[in-house]
Amino acid sequence: MAPGILVPDSRPLETVNRPDEWKIEQGLHGGKLPFLDQTGDRPVEILPREWPKPYKDECAIKAVGDRDELFKAEKQGWKGYVEWEKFPEKKAKAHTILTSQSFPPNPEFQMGPIPDTNPVLPGTHWKMWHHAIAGELQSVPEDSWETVLREKHPEMLHLLQFPYNGEAPKRLVTAKAVTPNNLHFVRNHGGIPLIDEAKFTLDLDGLVNEPKTFTMKDLMDETRFPRIKKMITMQCSGTRRIEQITLYAGQGDEVPQAPWAEGAIGTAEYVGISLKKVIKACGGLKDGAKHLEFYGADTYFKDNEVMNYVVSVPWGKVKANEVLLCWEMNGQRLPAIHGFPLRAMVLGYIGARGVKWIYRIKAIENPSLAPVQSKEYLYFNQQVGKHNQRPTDGIQIQEMPVSSAIMSPWTTQVVIHNGSIHCKGWAYSGGGRWPERVELSADGGFSWYPVPLENLSKKSKWSWRTWEIDLPCEVEGWIEIVCRTWDNALNTQPLSVRAAWNWGLHVTSSAHRIKVYSINKKRPATASKLKMFEQTGSPLAPITWPEEFVTQGWDEYRKFWEKHDPRDVDD
Repeated sequence: MAPGILVPDSRPLETVNRPDEWKIEQGLHGGKLPFLDQTGDRPVEILPREWPKPYKDECAIKAVGDRDELFKAEKQGWKGYVEWEKFPEKKAKAHTILTSQSFPPNPEFQMGPIPDTNPVLPGTHWKMWHHAIAGELQSVPEDSWETVLREKHPEMLHLLQFPYNGEAPKRLVTAKAVTPNNLHFVRNHGGIPLIDEAKFTLDLDGLVNEPKTFTMKDLMDETRFPRIKKMITMQCSGTRRIEQITLYAGQGDEVPQAPWAEGAIGTAEYVGISLKKVIKACGGLKDGAKHLEFYGADTYFKDNEVMNYVVSVPWGKVKANEVLLCWEMNGQRLPAIHGFPLRAMVLGYIGARGVKWIYRIKAIENPSLAPVQSKEYLYFNQQVGKHNQRPTDGIQIQEMPVSSAIMSPWTTQVVIHNGSIHCKGWAYSGGGRWPERVELSADGGFSWYPVPLENLSKKSKWSWRTWEIDLPCEVEGWIEIVCRTWDNALNTQPLSVRAAWNWGLHVTSSAHRIKVYSINKKRPATASKLKMFEQTGSPLAPITWPEEFVTQGWDEYRKFWEKHDPRDVDD
């Protein structure tokens, strides 16, 4: 056969198409797409795992003992709290229970459709884990949801029912410069303990000269601890995560990666005391103590292990009076969902360090080895992923970078305007920095317009600034509106989401981009056409629906070509 001559292949073609084959081929259902291993002589498909049939070793679980007795209430007046950190044998028994049975797989929504429900994700795993341990954890999922319904605004977006993750809808996020308690976002890592303030105590131990236990009455005694009132913005590192997910899927901790939008941020006025003063009341720190470990009363699960929620902050942050123990939020006692009766607020840091229901503070030498601190909330290089990641490859997230978001209009929204589009949003920078300038662009980031200073909320060291602007826009059709912020140190945001993407899906600090369809009513032809929609009752929305009236009569059509050259030429 001569080289280069093609001959028909007589082998039969494979006919194994599925009804959703085209969606899989186009990446619209990537969760069903096989891996393609090209390292051998011929490509090999590695198919998504077929989940094994559920199993439960009742004998092994029964051998652990009476769960209601093993995991009973630790303290009178503390419902939903189990002390894990002081009892390794209790942790071991819980581990046996969890590994003696199987649980269903996590839902795949990053590479498939996000549910249309509210709550969006139910948190099935976490509910089942709590019920499996039983005892004091048995009713925690149900009690927590009752607390959500009681304390949160009815229009909250419940991204994860349990443990509860929720944010306000866009139209309400920046409706006020100070976020109402019932609209403030919540990122919980476990259930909500219900604690009687009169029975509450805070232990301060570890590398302190005089370990002590404090009641709320002790902490609120102004003769011992002067009160501090601060306006504080708290931001979750998952804020705007939906932009990273939409671009490229990733993976973080064992909580399903809640598809946070722009509302995982809130600003409130807190009242409390400086942790530094409480440490001073304990005779100060011993030599070598460089970190303070915070313990939360909620129960956290990771890798079939059970623990209390534990993180740490450096002594330098405490020494600067930038770590508060707070009991009041916007003039009211802390809601249960926000940490009643006491929570930590770490100014300018990631929200995960602001431990709710804090009951113990331990002075230690090095950063906490607890998983939330050492293995989660890490910022990885973009080439790090499931195939190669190690916790030590990540940067522990502490101070939040400068960021901003457009709250109105919404992406893919059609905006009818008279030459300018009214935009609203927020801007924030962590670490004690503040937004100095907010800029918007209506052409994808080529031309920038500053938000007038009078349209920015008050400047403050630890809080956001809300803003609004009439953004000039003469063009029509699809446009890209971009928002970026400069803080007082002249830090600004990277211009692309890709520049901020990371395997943990944390800190979407890139300039916020939305695409909107611009209809400029200032243009005579547009104004005339819009009037025809109104007169004929033809539907204007959605923009993709064809108009239901004649837009140009034949007489007008013919007259046009009488005055203009035809589409083609003779020669």
